[in-house]
Amino acid sequence: MKVLITGGGGQIGHALSASAPDDLTVATLSRRELNVADEHAVGSWLEAHRPDVVINAAAYTAVDRAEDEPEIAAQVNAQGPRYLAEAARRRGARLIHLSTDFVFDGTSSVPYRPEASTAPLSVYGMTKRAGEQAVLDVLPTRSTIVRTAWVYAAQGRNFLRTMLRLMTLNGRVRVVADQVGSPTSAHSVARALWWIVARPELVGIHHWTDSGVASWYDFGVAIAEEGLAAGLLAAEVDVVPISTAQYPTRARRPSYSVLDRSSLLDALGIVPAHWRKNLREVIHEIGHA
Repeated sequence: MKVLITGGGGQIGHALSASAPDDLTVATLSRRELNVADEHAVGSWLEAHRPDVVINAAAYTAVDRAEDEPEIAAQVNAQGPRYLAEAARRRGARLIHLSTDFVFDGTSSVPYRPEASTAPLSVYGMTKRAGEQAVLDVLPTRSTIVRTAWVYAAQGRNFLRTMLRLMTLNGRVRVVADQVGSPTSAHSVARALWWIVARPELVGIHHWTDSGVASWYDFGVAIAEEGLAAGLLAAEVDVVPISTAQYPTRARRPSYSVLDRSSLLDALGIVPAHWRKNLREVIHEIGHA
């Protein structure tokens, strides 16, 4: 089976490439190698190489900058998935498309099910929702959309690495305590995606995150504790909880974006590890790098 991974330079693309099953022929392409917003390039690549499965991990993820660059965000997050779906349809390929908890507005008090109504608060969320809809419109019977949340890894730009840097420099950080979600390791998402590759009957929208919930403040406290234990921090760090109002950002974030993963857990027959366990493993990975 031939698999194409787009967005190979990102956190999940990197994790997918590192964990690819040996019995698959996998091509991992960065944005420079294949820009999903280039309709001709997408069509030509799929025509020439004819993958059986496309995993779209490419995305414009600069949430705040997207407010000032909505056209660019839409090209990658909305048009890109459409071009991939159209090319996959012509080639008879399957498309697995990654999406986000930011398609929700955060007003729920229970985890969001895949079929829950979406109401994104930001340009990023709106363009990701448009990408989902494009995939469903073009390739309804051969596509799987996987929403995930709060992704981090040992490399790239993410909350974990930002916190470790600020904690090392300052010894004290202020972290938002009134936004709640599920921190999720890129390795965890990659494992789930490879399981989905092996299950072609899994179509439609599904959710995947690590187990458990946390605020960004809880996540920050855990990073401080695990970072100290792993020797990445020289001393204890003072993590101060603050409100969203005390840390204004260009884009609005959902205050509650916990995802209900039951449909995918039932289908795969597995349960992801708790986010704290996966955090510890990624911190050890950073320590050994």
